[in-house]
Amino acid sequence: MAETHAHSSYYEEIRSLAAAAREERRRFESPDEDEREERALSYVRRGVAPVTGVYLEGHTGGRNVRFSATELELLHRALNDWLTLYARCYGVRVDPDATVRTAAEVLLQTHSARDVARLLTDTPSG
Repeated sequence: MAETHAHSSYYEEIRSLAAAAREERRRFESPDEDEREERALSYVRRGVAPVTGVYLEGHTGGRNVRFSATELELLHRALNDWLTLYARCYGVRVDPDATVRTAAEVLLQTHSARDVARLLTDTPSG
């Protein structure tokens, strides 16, 4: 399917976030119980928050960016990879299919990227 418009100025950042998520997922090893909380939080800070942040900034940062289909697919994949990693820290196997828009809506309601991960994976922390 051909792109209907060019990539946004966020393309390289989105590509980088998606590549990092895929690489982290590929090399994931379960953390020890005493490390799981910190590791899960690192996935929120390094992944869930930036992915959601790019989407929100593009739509609310006064620029009203129109993301390309490729960018939206990369954001979707990255978000779900980071969510999978978050849940796996707690021994929960999920294959989420959350949209970045839903993640952004949850973030706007809760003001917590950690809550985004917790709610979209149905994985309690701790």
